[in-house]
Amino acid sequence: MINSIPPVVPAGRMRALPQPEFELPDGLLLRPWAAHDVPALVESCLDPDIRHWNRPALLGPAEAEERIARWHARWQDEEAAIWAVAPATGGPAVGLIGIGDLDLAGGSGEILYWLLPAGRGRGAMVTATERVSRWAFEDLGLHRIRITHSVANPASCAIATKAGFPLEGTMRGALLHADGWHDEHLHARLRTDAPV
Repeated sequence: MINSIPPVVPAGRMRALPQPEFELPDGLLLRPWAAHDVPALVESCLDPDIRHWNRPALLGPAEAEERIARWHARWQDEEAAIWAVAPATGGPAVGLIGIGDLDLAGGSGEILYWLLPAGRGRGAMVTATERVSRWAFEDLGLHRIRITHSVANPASCAIATKAGFPLEGTMRGALLHADGWHDEHLHARLRTDAPV
């Protein structure tokens, strides 16, 4: 059966694009992850806040290297777009931002992010979220991007709201954390929304 609704983003569009780099106004750069970021990725899995809210598996250097290679492959497979948040002057990553759960045919994806202590406190994730969203709407062609987070994580809620993602509702018992089931806030932005 042939689908009568054309895909929002045609297959092949994302893989045809090189993964861009974006300079942020706060002295940070969004760039693809690299081999020299392995220690930062290993460190992120040990950070208590990242562990609590993002639930990463513990990674050793070899597993972190594999994870970075998988992120590059997921770009080519049009499954996710993952950037390192790093100092614009060079050096290892201090955070991660990306769009996962990509549904190019349906025109949607979900923003995910975290920052190590070295990247916190400057508002970097708000500007990173705005920049990645702009790329996803204008260059990739998505229609809707969402952000979900535990209702017990006010910092993530503030990032989503400041980046122009209004709260749409609460998903009850939506995600299992180490301390039990958490309700999750759902924020979303449409390509047709007014610029932030």
